[in-house]
Amino acid sequence: MHAQRPFSIEETHGMLAQPGARIKACSDGRDWTSLFTSVQREMPFQGVFQSSRDHLLVLHRDGPVQVESLCDRRIGRRMVPAGGIHLIAPGVDFGIELGGMIETVHVYVRRSIIEEVALEMVDGDPARVEIPSSIVESDKALHALIDASAYAVEDESLGSAMFADYLSRTIAAQLIRSYSKAKLKGGGRSSASGSLSPTLSEAVDFMTANIDSGINLTDIARATNRSPSHIARIFRTELGMPPHRYLITMRIEKARRLLEKTSVSIAEIAYECGFAHQEHLTRLFHRHCGTTPAAYRRSKRN
Repeated sequence: MHAQRPFSIEETHGMLAQPGARIKACSDGRDWTSLFTSVQREMPFQGVFQSSRDHLLVLHRDGPVQVESLCDRRIGRRMVPAGGIHLIAPGVDFGIELGGMIETVHVYVRRSIIEEVALEMVDGDPARVEIPSSIVESDKALHALIDASAYAVEDESLGSAMFADYLSRTIAAQLIRSYSKAKLKGGGRSSASGSLSPTLSEAVDFMTANIDSGINLTDIARATNRSPSHIARIFRTELGMPPHRYLITMRIEKARRLLEKTSVSIAEIAYECGFAHQEHLTRLFHRHCGTTPAAYRRSKRN
């Protein structure tokens, strides 16, 4: 059973105490016991940090940016794209040199949660399940789960302890399934690929291709030849959120890219991303990103 104390910032590695880490939202001080999440803008830095007893996942919300491991030669120096995820194992000191400014989401999952979930998923001793440090360039499922935890700290209406507990266990299952070498119950092994199931991949592809349209659950079900209840279930199981929330996430991310890379008007961006109108985009963008589309675009041009 995991400790029932809130997961505080003092239990993290200390990267968030760097002078250049400008925290936008953080779960410190909330009654989250199994998960810690923070969203921040990080300036370039170099440092070596003491080990944590818990697993750390760092999602790069933008990029690419150069990252060099100062302690793990297997990782070495990498150019990490937007959407890349740095997995940092517990129990070992690690060092990092960040080569540029970047927005990140840090998510810590208690080791006790990993072992609790492993007890149900794997054959053998759950305490022996290892998820090594690595940099993952693309994992749609894990990306969505980390985004969900970020939105939960950015929007207090989503940030209940129950939701954090649910997310922590869903993240733990994805880590065990995709990044450990544990033998899964039923004779399978973890995939080490981070891939979505075929049905969910079809659903995400359909949503991507029709992001500017009024998509509903029935449309997704029809496109994948599955029932609406089946689609809703696999989104919750694999991504930790219902289809409509994942679609909003996709639309916000597309809007961010267009705001950064183009001079298209905000009203046109709203249309291209499937929002009803500019005010609809502005309201949801502010809820998810903590700023307006216009202010976000200005911050990227300065």
